[in-house]
Amino acid sequence: MAVSSTPSSAVSPAAVPQSSPLVMRIIGAVALAHLLNDLIQAILPSIYPMLKANYDLSFTQVGLITLTFQITASLLQPWVGYYTDRHPNPLVLPLGSLCILAGVLMLSTAGSFELILLAAGLIGVGSSTFHPEASRIARLASGGRFGLAQSTFQVGGNTGQAFGPLLAAAIIIPFGQGNIAWFGLVALFSVGLLYAISRWYKTHLSLFKLKRGGVATHGLSKGRVRGALVVLALLVFSKYFYMASFTSYFTFFLIEKFDVSVASSQLHLFMFLAAVAAGTFFGGPIGDKIGRKAVIWFSILGVAPFTVALPYADLFWTSVLSVIIGFILASAFSAIVVYAQELVPGNVGMIAGIFFGLMFGFGGIAAALLGHLADLHGIVYVYTICSFLPLLGILAILLPRTKR
Repeated sequence: MAVSSTPSSAVSPAAVPQSSPLVMRIIGAVALAHLLNDLIQAILPSIYPMLKANYDLSFTQVGLITLTFQITASLLQPWVGYYTDRHPNPLVLPLGSLCILAGVLMLSTAGSFELILLAAGLIGVGSSTFHPEASRIARLASGGRFGLAQSTFQVGGNTGQAFGPLLAAAIIIPFGQGNIAWFGLVALFSVGLLYAISRWYKTHLSLFKLKRGGVATHGLSKGRVRGALVVLALLVFSKYFYMASFTSYFTFFLIEKFDVSVASSQLHLFMFLAAVAAGTFFGGPIGDKIGRKAVIWFSILGVAPFTVALPYADLFWTSVLSVIIGFILASAFSAIVVYAQELVPGNVGMIAGIFFGLMFGFGGIAAALLGHLADLHGIVYVYTICSFLPLLGILAILLPRTKR
C-alpha cells in the first residue's frame, strides 16, 4: 500500500493520523514475533517439574522463578513505553530479543537455582522491551481497527504459550536441560524478524501521533479516567492471579489429583492455552463491534460459574471446564488494552507497557504466593481459593463509556 513519506518534522501533530492504512503483513509479522517471544517464555513453566526434581526445589522456589521472570518483565515495561512514546527507537525490538537469546543459553547450562533465577530475569528483561513497542507497531498498522490489530498481536503470544509446553515435552523433558539450547535458534530467528519489522517501523514513524498530539474525545474528567484505570487494573489482577494458577501449577494439580503422567498434564495445559489463544483472537474484533466494556464484563464475570465448579470436577470435566475458562477469560485482555488507550490517547506505548507490566507483575506475585500456599495446604486448596477471583468482574459496571 502506498504510504506518504512526508518527514515527521514537517507534519503538524494535530494533523497526524493515529494509524496508517491497514497493513496485515506487518500485523502478521508482529504477531509471529510475539509467538516466538512467548513460546520461549512458555518453556520456563513447562520444565518446572523437571527443574523441581533435578534441583530438589520446593513449590515456593518454583514460584520464585516465576516471580523473577514476571517482575523483570513487568517493572521495565511502563518505563520503556513511556520513553518510546516520546522517543521511538526501532532498534529496541531486536536488542531485546538478543537479551532473550542470552537468557535461553544460560538456562540450558545453569547448574544452580541462582543461575536459573538469573536466566529467568534475562528473559524477562527482553520481554519488557518487546511488548510496548510491538503493541505500538500493531496499532500503527491497524488502519483504525484497533481491536483486530491488538487481538491478532496478542493471539500470536497466546499461540506461542500454547505450543511451548508441547515442544518442551517433545524436546526437553525426555532429553534433559541441555536441550533448551535448541530454542536459541528460535530466539535468533526472532532477532532477524524483529530487525526487518523495525525497518518498516522506522519509515512510518511520522504517521504515529505522539503524546503532544493526543486529543481525548471521550469528554471524561481526569478523575473519572484515573478511576477507570484503577478498575481496569483490578480486573487484570483478578484475571492474572487466576491465570497464574494454570500457567504455573495446572500440571501439578492434575498430577496430584488425578495421578496423570507429566506428558499427559502437558497436553491438558496445551488444551487450556490453545483455548486462551482462541479467546484472545475473538475478543478484539468483537470489542470493535459491540463495545469493549461489554466484552470486559462478560469475560471476567462470565467465567465465574466455571471456575467455581472446576475444583470439584473429575478429570474429563476438568478438561472441558479448563477449555471453557481459558476461552472466556482470555477474551478480555485485548479489549482492556484498547479501552485504556482510548482513555489516555497519545500514550499507546506507556498504556501497553503498564497493562502488559501488570499482567506479568500480578502473574509473578501470584505464582510466588500460590506456590507458598500450595506448600502449606496442597495444590487442590489453591484452586478452590482462586475459583472466586473472577467475581471481581462485577467492578466492570463502574467503567464509563469512552465514546459520546
